Amino acid sequence: MIIAVDFDGTLHTGTYPNIGEPRPGAKDYMKKLKDDGHFLIIWTCRENAVLLEAINWLLSQDIPFDRVNDHEPDNKAIYGGTTRKIYADLYIDDKQVGGLPSWEEIYRYVHSESYVDTGFA
Repeated sequence: MIIAVDFDGTLHTGTYPNIGEPRPGAKDYMKKLKDDGHFLIIWTCRENAVLLEAINWLLSQDIPFDRVNDHEPDNKAIYGGTTRKIYADLYIDDKQVGGLPSWEEIYRYVHSESYVDTGFA
């Protein structure tokens, strides 16, 4: 499954442009999602120096990801080019309706029967 994950407020506790501590469970559950074979895209409005700061923070925290603001390669090949909206089967964002669930709840949802897998992973 392709999963797009927001950065600010979702993976860390800071408020843009500052980066805080990893949100509880974010690191462990991102690793579990990656180990389960999911394709993880960091989906953020950051660009230039603050984007580089975010990428370096992710690397220093050992939080896995496959792409940043870019499509999964098979989708790019099928649909050509890039668009500003990243295609994903699932989007994880602190601004979603109802707020951000715990990372444990997010992980359980991804692996629940109530979520319809599109067949990517």
